[in-house]
Amino acid sequence: MSIFALERVDGAARAGLLRTAHGLIKTPIFMPVGTVGSVKALAPDDLAALGASVILGNTYHLYLRPGDELVARRGGLRRFAAWPGAVLTDSGGFQVFSLNSLRDIREEGVEFRSHLDGSRHLFTPEKVIAIQRNLDSDIMMALDECVPYGADYAYTEQSLSLTTRWAKRARAAWPAGSGKNLLFGIVQGGFFKDLRRRSAEEISVLGFDGLAVGGLSVGESKTEMHAMLRHTAPLLPVGKPRYLMGVGTPLDIAHGILAGIDMFDCVLPTRNARNGTLYTSLGKVNIKRREYAEDDGPLDPACSCYTCRSFSRAYLRHLFVSGELLAFRLNSLHNLAYYLELAREARQAVIEGRTAAFVAHMETLYPDEAALMPDMT
Repeated sequence: MSIFALERVDGAARAGLLRTAHGLIKTPIFMPVGTVGSVKALAPDDLAALGASVILGNTYHLYLRPGDELVARRGGLRRFAAWPGAVLTDSGGFQVFSLNSLRDIREEGVEFRSHLDGSRHLFTPEKVIAIQRNLDSDIMMALDECVPYGADYAYTEQSLSLTTRWAKRARAAWPAGSGKNLLFGIVQGGFFKDLRRRSAEEISVLGFDGLAVGGLSVGESKTEMHAMLRHTAPLLPVGKPRYLMGVGTPLDIAHGILAGIDMFDCVLPTRNARNGTLYTSLGKVNIKRREYAEDDGPLDPACSCYTCRSFSRAYLRHLFVSGELLAFRLNSLHNLAYYLELAREARQAVIEGRTAAFVAHMETLYPDEAALMPDMT
C-alpha cells in the first residue's frame, strides 16, 4: 500500500494523504516544533485539541539531552512525551551547521562540540538513523549538509555531492521496507538552479519515502527563496510527499503550497507568540501596543480557539506586559491554531480549485511581505 496519495491537484498545489504508523496526515500540513520533545508553553492535549496530527522533535538536541537511548528505554519519543500523534525528527544537520566554528565536516560525517558542555561527538549518516530509530520517529530525515547563503559554486557542488553520498549511506542503513519508520531524503544545491536540479535527480532515485527541500531561509531574500523553491518543487517526484524545512511565515506557507509543497514546520508561531506578535484573520497584531489596553474584543473574531473564545485583547495585553506565564500559553495556543487552520483552509482551497485566490487573499493580510515575493505568474 502506498504511503502517500494525491487527492486533488490545482495547478502545482496539491491535497494529499500521508499514511504513518501513528495516524493519517492530511496535506498540506503545518507541523508544530517540539525541539526537545515539547512544544514550548503547550501540553500534548492542547496540541491534540487544536487538531495537530504530527509534531517535530530535534535529533541533535534529544541526542545530547536526555539521550536517545534513555528515550528508547521509555518506549520512544511519543510515549515519553505522551503525544498521541505522529512524530517527525530532523537529522540534526541544520543545528550542526549553525554551530559553525564548533564543527568539522568530512566524508565520515560531521564532528561537533556540544553547545551544552563542549564534549565532542560524531554524527554519521548511519548514527543519525540509529538515533532516530531509538526515538522511534514516524518520519526520519537523512543527514545532509546545509550550505550557508553566499557559498560559491565550487563549494556548493562539493557539498551537494557529499549530501548525496550521505543519503545513499542513510538509505542503506534503513533500506526500503525495513519497518514502519519512514525515511525522507533532503535536496540541497544552494542558490544554483543546475545544482538544485542535480540534487533533486540524485536524491529522487534513492527510494526515499519522501523528499525535503533544505537550505532555504538561511539568510537570502524572500524573492530569492521563493524563486528557488518554485524552481525546485517541480523537480521532486509527483507521487511522494514534499517537505519544506524550517519555513516560515503564513505567507511563506501559502506560497509554498502554491509551488507544490505538502509539509511545513517552523518555530515562528510559538516564538513570536512569546514575543507578543500574533497572527489573525485581519493580519498581525502586536499585543504589546497601548491601543489594546481597553479593547474588549476577541483577539481574532474569526477564530474559535480557547484564547479567542475566552479572553479580550485587553486581558491578553495585560498578561503580556505583566510578564505572566499564562501569556505564553494563550498566545501560543492562538498562533498555532491560526497556522493549523491556515493549512486546513489551504487544503480546502486546493480541493475546490481556488488556491491562487486563497494566496492572493493572504497577500492582502501581509502586504509588506507580499511586496517582497516574486510574481505568482
